[in-house]
Amino acid sequence: MEGLEVTVLIGLTILVGTLLAPRVRLALPLVLVILGLALGFVPQLREIQLPPETVLLLFLPVMLFWESLTTSLRSIRRDFRYILPMSTLLVVASAFAVAGVGILFGMPWETALILGAAVAPPDATAVAALGRLLPKRLFMKLKAESLTNDGTALVLYAIAISLALGGNVTPLSVTMSVLTSYVGGIAAGVVIAALGYLLLRRSSSTTVINVTLLLVPFSSFLLAEIVHASGVLAVVVAGLIVAYVSPRVTTASSRRQVAAAWPFGVFLLNGALFVLIGLEVQFVAHEISAAAIGRLVLITLAVWVSLLVVRYLFQVMNAPFQRRNTVRPSRGARARSMAVSTVAGMRGAVSLAIALSVPVASSTEGEIAGRDEIVFVTAGVILLSLLVQAPLLPAIVRWARFPVDHAEDEEYELAERTISGAALAALDDLAVEHGIGQEIRDKVRAEGYQMLEFSNARALAREQALVDAEAEALDVMLGEPDPLGDEQLGGGEQLDGGTDAGSPRLRLPDPRPGADGGTSADADGASPDGQVRTLQMLATSVDVDVMQRSPLLRHEEHTRLKLALLDRKREVLLGLRRDGTVDDLVVRRISARLDLEQVRLQGIEEYD
Repeated sequence: MEGLEVTVLIGLTILVGTLLAPRVRLALPLVLVILGLALGFVPQLREIQLPPETVLLLFLPVMLFWESLTTSLRSIRRDFRYILPMSTLLVVASAFAVAGVGILFGMPWETALILGAAVAPPDATAVAALGRLLPKRLFMKLKAESLTNDGTALVLYAIAISLALGGNVTPLSVTMSVLTSYVGGIAAGVVIAALGYLLLRRSSSTTVINVTLLLVPFSSFLLAEIVHASGVLAVVVAGLIVAYVSPRVTTASSRRQVAAAWPFGVFLLNGALFVLIGLEVQFVAHEISAAAIGRLVLITLAVWVSLLVVRYLFQVMNAPFQRRNTVRPSRGARARSMAVSTVAGMRGAVSLAIALSVPVASSTEGEIAGRDEIVFVTAGVILLSLLVQAPLLPAIVRWARFPVDHAEDEEYELAERTISGAALAALDDLAVEHGIGQEIRDKVRAEGYQMLEFSNARALAREQALVDAEAEALDVMLGEPDPLGDEQLGGGEQLDGGTDAGSPRLRLPDPRPGADGGTSADADGASPDGQVRTLQMLATSVDVDVMQRSPLLRHEEHTRLKLALLDRKREVLLGLRRDGTVDDLVVRRISARLDLEQVRLQGIEEYD
């Protein structure tokens, strides 16, 4: 099929899956894989094949960069002792466990190790797509682990390929490969992020800023590949740095454009990958003899089970080395948390990329044995992750009975009140600095106090809702439901900003002639002549004092003061992040609201 036909077909499949997933109550990735499997029954569609390096070089940089931009640096620092062994030692243990399973089923040692390297790392995009039900801290730990474990898997993959092609692998060469991969990848990410920072701080154009951001992941991946380092690690490091410095070197309009465009682009790439997984399974299944398929299915099941077992056992052995300066959960709670983490460790795009990157043939050494088997088993493990682990995850999370974590809500409320109070404290100084009159100053101060009161009321409403929920749960336990419970809960929801059908609403008079029951000249309730007469009356009204201070001037002063206050709020917000008082994700949420307010005041910037 032609490239345009393939593009339209995959796009339509993603559209159908997006419409179908809510109706069948299945995760979208799972629906897309099933649709890909269904398409694979058509021989012409089954032949759709991407070049081996396409997924690794085109899809992964964009997806990993976005996941890095939306990852909490504070979470990585706090849980580093968990993330480091899980992203290195666990990957090695998983790869060799899978290799052992492959050898038991008759695979050559080199082929089995390539398979182990492919399926060892859980995937960040799969975790992000399917792990939103998890508690925030556990979700961030899994996401950070998935972002950093790919470098280890790719080093193992390079070693296994070298062995398969007859290369000489020694302990020294392995050590140098690991050091080059990690140190070189981190260095490449830092260099590209620094160059991007220098360019971004010198531009205020939305187009220039966002083209620069788009080039960062590909440039860091390219530089790492040139020095034979980990391109994946370079992209992740560059993304984490850019996420930290972005609020100071980008504009509100560029950040709003990024927040709208990047998630949609990543969604399309993710959807295309899941469809291709289904097609790949069908392609390989038709390339392999029927007798071999049964054996490969058994290998796939054994590999999948071994990955789950190794992950759980590794967490058990790693638990004594975790940080001890926090309240340690009970043994049962810790076991349930490990079980959830085990089920949430799903395979996805990275595993598929590694499997598809296995060379089809070498001009000097010939074809690597078992490439189709590697692709089949890898795709099968990904499929089992989506078919079994994804539907099972919500039930496992409910079984784990995690306590409700309100830390993010509390930090959000704290940050909102802090930046609002700081802006009000600095209002008079900013008004003097920008030459703002007393009338505008009082108006903005009233708006600020109103916003501060709203933030306080929302925090109190949330706390009251928690108290009411606990009281209702206690009443249910005692068998004596509170007859006023529903009204109290409803009141709490209204305090939180909601409205109900009976709430009074402000109705403004309609200035159109006939709109309130008067006569009208047409079906719409207003005639063009009537509107013209209304405008003429307004323009010639004797009540308008043309000598008063210009409304345009008052509006310009109001905008200037509001923008200065927004800058002050951002400064205080970034200070809270720097001190570790609030999380990066909370800063991102509040920054998005401040950016929307700034865009509303200034408008979308115009450029050629």
